[in-house]
Amino acid sequence: MTDAPLIAMHGIAKRFPGVLALDQVDFAVRGGEVMALVGENGAGKSTLVKILAGAYRGDAGEVLVDGVAADISNPKASRRHGIAVIHQELDLAEHLSVAENIFVGREPRTRLGLVDFARMRSASTAVLDELGVQIDPRALVSSLSLARKQMVEIAKALALDARLVVMDEPTSALTENEVLVLLDLVRRLRARGVAVVYVSHRFREVFAVADRITVLRDGKLACPVLRTAETTPDAVVSRMVGRELLAIFGDHAVHEIGGEPIVSVRGLRCAPRVKDVSFDLFPGEILGVAGLVGAGRSESARAIFGVDRIQAGEVRFEGRVVHWRSPRQAIAAGVALVPEDRKGQALFLGLPVRVNIAAACSALVSKAGVLRRGAERRVAVEHARELRLRETAIDVAAGTLSGGNQQKVVLARWLALRPKVLLLDEPTRGIDIGAKAEIYRIIREIAARGVAVLMISSELPEVLGMSDRILVLREGRVAGVLPGPGTDERTVMALATGVEEQVA
Repeated sequence: MTDAPLIAMHGIAKRFPGVLALDQVDFAVRGGEVMALVGENGAGKSTLVKILAGAYRGDAGEVLVDGVAADISNPKASRRHGIAVIHQELDLAEHLSVAENIFVGREPRTRLGLVDFARMRSASTAVLDELGVQIDPRALVSSLSLARKQMVEIAKALALDARLVVMDEPTSALTENEVLVLLDLVRRLRARGVAVVYVSHRFREVFAVADRITVLRDGKLACPVLRTAETTPDAVVSRMVGRELLAIFGDHAVHEIGGEPIVSVRGLRCAPRVKDVSFDLFPGEILGVAGLVGAGRSESARAIFGVDRIQAGEVRFEGRVVHWRSPRQAIAAGVALVPEDRKGQALFLGLPVRVNIAAACSALVSKAGVLRRGAERRVAVEHARELRLRETAIDVAAGTLSGGNQQKVVLARWLALRPKVLLLDEPTRGIDIGAKAEIYRIIREIAARGVAVLMISSELPEVLGMSDRILVLREGRVAGVLPGPGTDERTVMALATGVEEQVA
C-alpha cells in the first residue's frame, strides 16, 4: 500500500430537491488498501459511490486520480480511470456465459471480425484463476449462485484493468460460507495492489478486511478517517448515530399494551431476505421496525400483506391463522399497506387526488359496477379534510402535490376503508421537516383510534420518537425487541449491526 492516494475526492457536495445529500465531503483511498465506507441509511454513501461511478456529477468539489484532476462525468469516463463499481443489484446478462459477461462489449475478434470464443474463454479462465475462483467460463450466468455471480463481476472489473473496485453491500444476500469466500477475494485484490472501497453495514466484515474506515453522517464526514486496528465497532456506531432526536414527534403518550394481539407472526420465512421473523402487534400501538438495508423489513410487511409468497411460518389475524394469497384478501380483512415508493407503487400521478383517494374503496363509490362521481367526491372531501388537505386540491393531479401531501393522499385512501392494521413502510421518505411533523401527528391519531400501526423506517430518530416498542431486524431475523421510550440510537444500531458479536 502506497501513502499517496489513488483516488481523492475533495469538498464533494451534491444537492437534490429539498435534500443536501453530500456536504463538503473529503474521501480518499490508496492502492492496495481496503477502505470501508459506513453510515446509516441516508447518510450519503450511495450518492458518493454514484459520483465515483459517473452516474452523478457533484455540484461542488473535485476528484483526483493519481493526484491529477479527473473529469468523471459519466460511467464510461469512470471506467477509463480504472474505477469499477459492483452494485448491490448485479449488472450481468443472465442468458450469456461467464466469459461473454467478463468481456461484454470488448470481445476478442478473429482476423475475419468474428468473436474469438476460444481466446475469450482462455482469457476468462486466466482472470478467474488469478482470483483463485474455479468457475467454468462456458457456464451460463443464470446457473450460478449469487456469490459466484459477484465473483464474475469482480473478474469483469479486473479484466478491465480496474485499479479501484467499489463493492456496495456485497454480502447482503449471501450465506455465511459465501461471505467468507468473498472476504478472501477482497484480500486477494488488496494483495494485488487494487484499491477496494467496501460499503457495508456489517461490522464483522468491515473489521475483518478493512484497513481504514470512513464514517458518513447526514451527508458529512462524522469524524476523521479511522484506522481499523485502533478503533472498535462500538466506537464506529457512536460516530454513525451521534446526533440528538429532532423535537418534531409531539407528545409520546405510550400505549399500554395488553389483551390479545391483532396480528401474530411466527417463524416467517420469505425468500430471499426474510429467514425467521416473529412478533406480535397490538391494537392501538405503534410498533417501529428498525434494521439496515437487506434486513428484511419491507419484505416482512409485503408477505403479511399478501404480496410476497410465505414459504414457512404463520400469520394470525384476530386469533385465526390466515393465508392471504393477494393484497385484496388482506384489505378485505382490514389490513392496509403504505409502500415505501409512493410514486411507483401507490399513486396514479396523472389522475386527480379524488380518484387516488377513492381507488381502494370501490364499494363506497360505485353501484352495480358504475362509478358514482358524487360519492367519489364525498369520500375524497371527507378524508382530505381529516388529513388537512385543502378541499380544492382534490381535483388536481396527484403528481403536482408536494411529497408530504402525496403521502397524505395515500393515507387518506386507506383511512377511507377504516383499517384495523396499518403497515407503513418509510412513511416520511423524501418529505421535508414540516410535512414530517404533520405525518407524525396523523400516525398518532390513527393509533389513538385503536388501529395497530407497524412503522418501518430507516431514520432512527423517527423510530425512537414514534414507537411504543421497537422490533430490530438483522439479516432476516429478529435481533431484539426494545421499548420505545428510553432507548437510544446506539442500542438499536448495536442490535442492527451485530456489534455485540465477536468480530472475525
